Amino acid sequence: MRRIARRSLLVAGTAAAAMPAAAQAWPGKPVRIVVPFGPGGPADVYGRILGQALSDALKQQFVIDNKPGAGAVIGSDIVAKAPPDGYTLLVMSNTHTTNETLLANKPYALMRDLTAVTPVNSSDLVMVVHPSVKARTLAEFIALAKAEPGKLSYASSGPGTPYHMAGELFKAMSGTDILHVPHKGSGEARNAVMGGHVQMMFDAVTAMKGNVEAGQVRALATTGDRRSAVLPDVPTVSEAGVPGYQATIWLGIMAPKGTPAEVIDRLNAEVGKIIARPAIREAWAKQGAVPMTMTPAEFDAYLRRDIEKWAKVIQQAGIKVQ
Repeated sequence: MRRIARRSLLVAGTAAAAMPAAAQAWPGKPVRIVVPFGPGGPADVYGRILGQALSDALKQQFVIDNKPGAGAVIGSDIVAKAPPDGYTLLVMSNTHTTNETLLANKPYALMRDLTAVTPVNSSDLVMVVHPSVKARTLAEFIALAKAEPGKLSYASSGPGTPYHMAGELFKAMSGTDILHVPHKGSGEARNAVMGGHVQMMFDAVTAMKGNVEAGQVRALATTGDRRSAVLPDVPTVSEAGVPGYQATIWLGIMAPKGTPAEVIDRLNAEVGKIIARPAIREAWAKQGAVPMTMTPAEFDAYLRRDIEKWAKVIQQAGIKVQ
């Protein structure tokens, strides 16, 4: 009996040693949240809100690590190649679904190397111009752009980002020729417009509201299917001169492929609890952001549909990254 007992203990000990990290107490050390965009943009702002809330809820540090560059490829590739143990996460956006078509030679494939965890929120963009631009309405801006093809320029936080795609979609639907000037992050692109180095940009309503109110830029239109509660006096692009135009930015979280399902489900549940808090919803609503909730499987399907949607738009419009 003693031999059987000792043998049982040995087997149990071996099994415990081989037990995956997810079956043990997760998180047992700080979790790295990579934001593949520069400081100040929506991914950074909301990533930090979630990071702090997760730290409080799970009694472990969730540390934001900004790794911008190459249209979000640099930071995303870091996560794609990280150990699938639940300790490296990616804040991602529709930049990633458009990149699947725009950047065919990037070092990772979104749905092959990463796994869906949860969406976070979505929000409208706002089209703004430097005050020196001689256009006070969208119609006047379009007329100005058509009168001087290629002379006006617009900033973005990099190729394939929602801001870039919003600009290219606008060009295609308005019949204008406007030069794209990519930057390393939203903050840098914003400064370029406020400094008058670039005439126009599409930016998140959440990030640009203060600059509009301060008169540092002029808002011409927002990009949703209805007016934004954040800038209710600003018309939509669709109503102001480009019927049918719509572009939004949404954010989500992914992890390296192979991350244990227990960790994925735990993260999904915890983020769901955080964005369901009335205080979070009210604060985000004031900034024009709407929480998004899906299961990991639903978010996976959502990502695949978005990849297909933008692939068609990019191919039909002939959009290319230089």
